[in-house]
Amino acid sequence: MAFRCPPFLFLSLEVRRKESYLWYMKYDKHVFICTNQRAEGARKSCGEACGMELVAEFKKILKAKNLKGRMRAQKAGCLDTCDYGPSVVVYPEGVFYGGVNTEDVKEIVEQHLINDKPVERLMINFNNENQPA
Repeated sequence: MAFRCPPFLFLSLEVRRKESYLWYMKYDKHVFICTNQRAEGARKSCGEACGMELVAEFKKILKAKNLKGRMRAQKAGCLDTCDYGPSVVVYPEGVFYGGVNTEDVKEIVEQHLINDKPVERLMINFNNENQPA
């Protein structure tokens, strides 16, 4: 099943800011990377599985592509998707990615952030009963 975003999400930031309901958006895309770290012996967490490395890689690529200021990547606390981790969510679409590693970051930036096509192989489908709960 292909992901479909509402068409207004693919308008340029300038156009979106003129729309009465989207004038408040600061970034074209905002990426949150889970860096939650749990105590030893607790269930797994994204922070243990390269959360900060993902933050650094997203920031490095956004800067290299001159997207800083238009797009932002930042660390986040628990996204409540631990079983899918390491987890990333991209707004304004609200697309969640799971099992992300540093090699996936360039693909997410180029395909989703720049070209507005979510990376389907990494998307978390919360309606799929075969994925972790």
